[in-house]
Amino acid sequence: MARLRLDEIARIAGGTILQGSPALAFESYGIDSRLAAAEGLFFAVIGKRDGHDFVGAAAARGAAGAVVARPVPFPVKDFGLVQVEDTVAALQALARDVLARRPVKVVGITGSVGKTTTKEFTAALLAGRFRVLKSEENFNNHLGLALSLLRLRPDDEAAVLEMGMSAAGELRALTRIAPPDVAVITNVSPVHLQFFKGLDDIALAKKEILDGAGPGATAVLNGDDPLVMKIAEGFAGRKVTFGRTRGCDVRAEDVESKGYSGFELLLRYGWESARVAFSFVNDAAVSNLLAASAVCLALGLRLEEIRPAILALQPFSGRGALVETGGGIRVCDDSYNSNPRALEAALRSLAALPAARKVAVLADMLELGEDEKEFHRQAGEVAARAGWDVLVAVGPLAALIAEGAAGTGMSAAAIHRFPDAAAAAAAIPHLVRDGDFVLVKGSRGMRTETIVDKLKARGKE
Repeated sequence: MARLRLDEIARIAGGTILQGSPALAFESYGIDSRLAAAEGLFFAVIGKRDGHDFVGAAAARGAAGAVVARPVPFPVKDFGLVQVEDTVAALQALARDVLARRPVKVVGITGSVGKTTTKEFTAALLAGRFRVLKSEENFNNHLGLALSLLRLRPDDEAAVLEMGMSAAGELRALTRIAPPDVAVITNVSPVHLQFFKGLDDIALAKKEILDGAGPGATAVLNGDDPLVMKIAEGFAGRKVTFGRTRGCDVRAEDVESKGYSGFELLLRYGWESARVAFSFVNDAAVSNLLAASAVCLALGLRLEEIRPAILALQPFSGRGALVETGGGIRVCDDSYNSNPRALEAALRSLAALPAARKVAVLADMLELGEDEKEFHRQAGEVAARAGWDVLVAVGPLAALIAEGAAGTGMSAAAIHRFPDAAAAAAAIPHLVRDGDFVLVKGSRGMRTETIVDKLKARGKE
């Protein structure tokens, strides 16, 4: 963690010390009073709730100071208080200053699908040579990115940062905090269409990571995605491409499924190549692996340096983890999020796995704009054509997934509809049978992780 004194914080943020010793030092930083750490600094951010109302709660949990935009009554005089004009701007200013004092390589990762998985893979592969900081979980917005940078240690050499966006201008703001030395675009897909007119506008918003990259930066680009390659045409720096298209700098060839053990593939890595095992059952994760490997190529790592880390990669909760719940039932926990492209890829790839029955538990995909109904119907059609035996549709939009599946030949007896995840979780133990393979996927707001938890509990009964 960066260690900052109260007087440094006031100077960098353009604020005034209201109380507390100027020498008071902090090594942890946060915006959630419930997570306040001992001797930490709390930023009173105004959002859906006003952080100023929780300064006392943060102090009660051990925080030693706070950054505020207006005076707050605080009787304990050794508690540090800095008043600034804007607490979010202050947080970002501190993050920029900390990064400026650390000679780290910044890897910024954006894209419609696969950002978090690519970030995790990239950090793991780079760790063989560098001391790496990575964004926590999916801390990828104007607050999370700044908080991640405040965790930089003096000996860190690389920072792997997820950069998300749901509107134009957001990536530009993130690159002002942390200009990437390596700017990664995983893909352009129909996500957050509620806020855009179409895919071309999403692509232009993704281009902001290239426009905001640092001097001499390298772009790591999905060579299989025409929109990604189009927006990168004017990028003047070095380009490293990844994908399955012949000519990509990093590409996968001869991808062979090994069932529940994952895949084996020939990894072409610049002038090098090697056959590697990859323990993910969803073929879509191969693209994330290629993106991470391309970052390593851009930073000068040899294939022999990253190959052991590839072998050690494991799926993680909510993003493709495989859970065995007893009775030979396997659950693919892809509950963290969903969108049309990712869902279609999962349905096609996972349908090939051997199982007594294949059960797709699919919840609403959110923020898809005016075409949301058609996207859901198409998902049902894909599920039926791919050969899924049972469909569990969760939510009002998922009812259209059920309609699409029924219209494409799935029998009515194989389709189960529930209004929400709670109702589906209550019923799911009675819907699955020994030997089933179960995919659980839905947008974050649908809370499909509760269904996974119920299936795990079933295995313990």
